[in-house]
Amino acid sequence: MAVAPTTAPFSASRRRVADRFGDTALHLLTLAAALLCIATVGAIVWKVFDLAHPAITHNGLDFFTQTVWDPVKGHYGVLIFLYGTAVTAFVALLIATPLSIAIGLYLSELAPKGIRGVIASLVEMLAAIPSVVLGLWGILVLGPFMAHHVDPVLHGGLGFLPMFSGQVGASGLSMLTAVVILTIMIVPIISSISRELFLQVPSELEEGALALGATRWEMVRGVILPSARSGIAAAMILGLGRALGEAIAVTQVIGGATKFAKSWFTPGDTLASKVAANYQSASTRLEASSLIYLAAILLVIGLIVNVVAQVIVRRFDPTRVKAE
Repeated sequence: MAVAPTTAPFSASRRRVADRFGDTALHLLTLAAALLCIATVGAIVWKVFDLAHPAITHNGLDFFTQTVWDPVKGHYGVLIFLYGTAVTAFVALLIATPLSIAIGLYLSELAPKGIRGVIASLVEMLAAIPSVVLGLWGILVLGPFMAHHVDPVLHGGLGFLPMFSGQVGASGLSMLTAVVILTIMIVPIISSISRELFLQVPSELEEGALALGATRWEMVRGVILPSARSGIAAAMILGLGRALGEAIAVTQVIGGATKFAKSWFTPGDTLASKVAANYQSASTRLEASSLIYLAAILLVIGLIVNVVAQVIVRRFDPTRVKAE
């Protein structure tokens, strides 16, 4: 006759106590991690705006309408840096998006299986290159190549447009070179996300379109791209945030000019590159505060871009829509 173990109730009770303790500890640990992230962001925002307060008080709203940056006379304006940031980031995004989508489509739909992993790894390795190394390559290789080969061709064929007018520089340090550098930096981000989105499209939809007589291009245009368009939009915004915040590589190739010029062949500056290049050498407290004011503006732009990306992802997430 079998005898029930007398330690079973004790073991079960002890296990239930341990489980409750583990659940409570896990809850507290994850809550602490989330609160730590929120506190870190809050501390960064508070400190940046606290240090920028003297410049905010001194410059007022004129800071956003002035194009002069003259520490000697105490005149500071952010408009030229907003222009440089907008041009370099949005033009880089305009170039990188079709390239990234093409790379994602090739790796998910067209590339032979034997080389898909190799090419995907090589593309993603671009994101692992340090910014300072990419900027150094821009100074030594890309800049001279742009000055001697690309810029003259663009100037000769599109010189009637303001952005391609003016004199072509000899060094290649210009806003256009910064655009190319940023394009190289954000292509891995958008292409890798796009590739994963394309792979998530149900194969039944693709095969059904092909079975109905659609060509591969018609299948891509009518099935894959519409299914992934919201995710592609979110990937574009994430890439834009990366381009807006890049400092080191852009500082090395953009030239650091503080004069407003419509031509992209001339040197320029961005919010991030101006702060990175001049904060350590700021000669007055007002100049340092004004540079931190630039950082505060860039911080707000970055937060807005990331919030918009999260809204897009949550709004068009298929699993979330089904759950609702």
